[in-house]
Amino acid sequence: MKIQKTEEILLHSCCGPCAEYPLQQLLAEHYLPTLYYFNPNIQPQVEWQRRYESLAKLSDLMALPLVAVGSAATEQWLALPDQAERCRFCYRLRLEEVARYAKENGFPTFTTTLLVSPYQQRELIVEIGQELADSYGLNFLAADWRPGFRAGQELARTHGLYRQRYCGCIFSLGESSFNEQIRAEHARLEQGMSDRI
Repeated sequence: MKIQKTEEILLHSCCGPCAEYPLQQLLAEHYLPTLYYFNPNIQPQVEWQRRYESLAKLSDLMALPLVAVGSAATEQWLALPDQAERCRFCYRLRLEEVARYAKENGFPTFTTTLLVSPYQQRELIVEIGQELADSYGLNFLAADWRPGFRAGQELARTHGLYRQRYCGCIFSLGESSFNEQIRAEHARLEQGMSDRI
């Protein structure tokens, strides 16, 4: 007997690999997820596009709706010199957009794939998510998906998704041990894009 999904949920998704495990869990719990890609923190634009395409591939594979808005906002991030301030700003900016969209489009609950990563500040994300849920009259699903992080990465490998090597913003790119290699990849991708124009 097929079990009907009982509740729609808006899943803020930063990339395909981080969405893998949360989607498995949400579907198992009978949610009907819509993926929401709003990530101005992903910089430069060529990286934003690359992660979007990876998420779009996953949404097609799983036959789930995907909404994408915005673009990279490097200049906005460069105006935030303090790392703690940047991370708080990043979480709040993205989650507020998700809460706004959820409220305007009839989603009773929202959550984020940020909750799968052991590298993110879970307590701060949950604090901001709950505060916004209260403000918008919504539910925030504060799942702890971190135990499934590696399993999600393996699923991403199986699905042939692009797996990035830095958090997203231009500052985290500079801190990545793969910085030079990533910048070279970006340059090749940007050249390929300009050649097609």
